[in-house]
Amino acid sequence: MPFIKRLTRFLLGKPRNPLNPDAQRHIALVAFLAWVGLGADGLSSSCYGPEEAFIALGSHYSSLALYIAIATILTVFVIALAYNQVITLFPSGGGGYKVATQLLGPHAGLVSGAALIVDYVLTITISVASGTDALFSLLSSHLSSYKLFVEGFIIILLITLNLRGMKESIKVLMPIFLGFVVTHFFLIIYGIISHKSGLPAVVSNTLNDTFQLSKQTGWLFITALLLRAYSLGSGTYTGIEAVSNNVNRLAEPRVQTGKWTMFYMALSLSFTAGGIILLYLLWHAQPVYGQTLNAVVFHKILGDSHAGHIMLTITLLLEAGLLLVGGNTGFLAGPSVLANMSVDSWLPNRFRHLSSRLVTQNGVIVFGLAALIILWLSDGRVSWLVILYSMNVFLTFSLSILGLCVYWVKHRGAASPRWIARLGFSAFAFFITASILIVTLISKFTSGGWVTVVITSLVIFLCLLIKQHYTHVYKKLHDIDLLMTSTPLATPKVVTPLQPEEATAVIMVGKHRGIGLHNLLWILRMFPHHFKNFIFLNVGIVDVESFSAKKEITAMKESSTDMLDYFVSYCQQQGLAAKGMVAYGTDPADKLTTLSKKVLKEFPNCIFFASKLIFKKDNWITRFLHNETAIELQRHLNLLGAQLVILPMKID
Repeated sequence: MPFIKRLTRFLLGKPRNPLNPDAQRHIALVAFLAWVGLGADGLSSSCYGPEEAFIALGSHYSSLALYIAIATILTVFVIALAYNQVITLFPSGGGGYKVATQLLGPHAGLVSGAALIVDYVLTITISVASGTDALFSLLSSHLSSYKLFVEGFIIILLITLNLRGMKESIKVLMPIFLGFVVTHFFLIIYGIISHKSGLPAVVSNTLNDTFQLSKQTGWLFITALLLRAYSLGSGTYTGIEAVSNNVNRLAEPRVQTGKWTMFYMALSLSFTAGGIILLYLLWHAQPVYGQTLNAVVFHKILGDSHAGHIMLTITLLLEAGLLLVGGNTGFLAGPSVLANMSVDSWLPNRFRHLSSRLVTQNGVIVFGLAALIILWLSDGRVSWLVILYSMNVFLTFSLSILGLCVYWVKHRGAASPRWIARLGFSAFAFFITASILIVTLISKFTSGGWVTVVITSLVIFLCLLIKQHYTHVYKKLHDIDLLMTSTPLATPKVVTPLQPEEATAVIMVGKHRGIGLHNLLWILRMFPHHFKNFIFLNVGIVDVESFSAKKEITAMKESSTDMLDYFVSYCQQQGLAAKGMVAYGTDPADKLTTLSKKVLKEFPNCIFFASKLIFKKDNWITRFLHNETAIELQRHLNLLGAQLVILPMKID
C-alpha cells in the first residue's frame, strides 16, 4: 500500500487544500492559459475544417472559395460574440447546458448537455486519431500496425496529465500550441505576401467566375453548393463553446478573462482558417493522394530545398501535435459538463466530486474510457469518426443562442437598453448555427451520422432514468425529514456533561436530519441506557458547486454546522451528553477517518455508526448512483481497530 500511495503521489502530485484561497488562485486560468488549453480544439480544426470545405467545392473552388473564407471568418466571430453573452449571463460556468436549462427549460438543457458529452468524447477520439495518423504518415508504413496502440497510450497519458490538474496539463502541452501558432501565422503571412500581386485578381476572378457560373447553372445551384461546402467545413467552429463551460475555472475577474479568451480564440481561429483557404486559392492547391491539403500548400510555399523540407516536417509535426492538444480540450471541458449535470441530478452524484488535486477525476476517467472504447470500435479510422463529429456541437450552439433570444425577448429593456440590437444579433447567430445543423444532419445522416443521433438519444434516455430515480429517492428522504423533525426543539435547562471514559456512540450524519434521527433512535432502542456520550460527525463536502465561489463555500460550512447543532440540541433536550465535530474536504471517507482518529483518542470506549440506503430492488446500478461512503469508512476504521455498525435505511 505505501508503494501504491507513493506512485500515486508521483503521478498525480500532492493533495491540495480546497479551502485555501491560494489553491483556488493556483488552479485559476488567466486568459492566455485558457486560450492555450480551451482554444486548442478550435485552432486544431483548422488542420481539417478548411480542407473539407474547399474540397467540397470541387472544380468550382476558384469561383467560390473566397466566399467560404469570408463566411468562415464571420461565423467564427458571430459565434464567439454570442458566447460572450453567455459568459456575461452565466459567470459561474456551465455554458450551453446552463443556458438551455435556465432559459429554455430542464429538458432542453438535458439535450444540450447530452450533445456536449458525446461531442467532447468524439473531440478526444478524432483529435488523437487524426494527430496519430499525421505522425505515422511521416514514418515507415511497416509501423502502421502499432498506430492503434499508440493512440490508446496517448489517451492514457492525457488522462494522467488531467488528473494532475487543468493548469498542469496545459503547461505541458503549451509548447506544441505556441509552435503551431508561430509556424502557421508565419506561413500564412509569408504565403499571402509572396502572392500579394495576385490578390486583386482573386477578387475580380471570383466575381466574374461566379457571374458566369450563375448563367450556366443558376443561382440555386451556387447557393446549394456553397451551403454544402460551408456545412462540411463546420468542424472549424467546434471548441468555441469550451470557454463558457469553464468560466468558473478562470482567474478573476472571470467575465473579463472569459471575454479576452474568446477574443484570442476567435482572432487566432479566423485568421488561421480563413488564411489557409486563401492560401489554397493563391497557390492553386490541388488534392494529392496521401497528403493533406495543408501539406500540399505548405510544400508549395516552402519549396523543395533541404531547409524547406525540414521546415515542412516541423510544421506537419506541430499540426499533428496540436491535434493531440485539441483532444485535451475534451478532458478540460467535458468533465465540467458532467459535473453541472450531476448537480441537477441528471447524472450520478459522484461526477460532481473533486479529487485531492481539485479535479473532477471521475469525469476525466469516464471520458478517457469512452474515448478508448470508440477508438477501438472505429479502429481509429478518421474518415468514419469525422462523419460522427460536429453535428452535436451545432445542436448545443443552436439551443444556447435560442436561449439568448428568449432571454432578450422576456427581459427586454430591464436587461439592457440595447436589447433590440442584441436580440437581432442573437437571432442572426441562431439562423447561422441552425442552418449548419440542419444541412449537416441531412448530409451526414445516411452516411453514418445516425450513429451520433442514436448515441446521443441513448445518453438522454439514461439521464432521464437517473433523474427519475433521484427524484423518487429525494422525495422519500424529504418526507422522512418532515416526519422525523416536525417537533421543534426547546433549549435545555441543564446540559449533561460528557464522560470520556464511558461508552460512546459516534454517529455519522449527512445532509438529511431524518436519517440521523433514525440512527439515533435505533441506537437508543437497541442499547437502552448503555451509551453515555453521543458524538456526531459531519463532513462538509467541497464539490464542484461549493468550490466555485466563496458564498457557496460559506453556505456549505453553515449548513454542516447547523446540522451538527441540531443533533447536539436534540440530545441535550433528552438529557443526553452530546458533541459535534465537523471537517471539510473533497473525500468524505478520508475526512471522517481523520475525525474518527480524534474521537478514538478522546473517547477510547466508542462504537461508530453510519447509515446506508437500502432499496427494494438493490443492484449495481443503485450502488453506483449512491455513494458507498459507509462501506469504505468501515474498512478504514477496521484497519484502526475500531468497529463501525452500518444501519440500513430502507427506501421503497
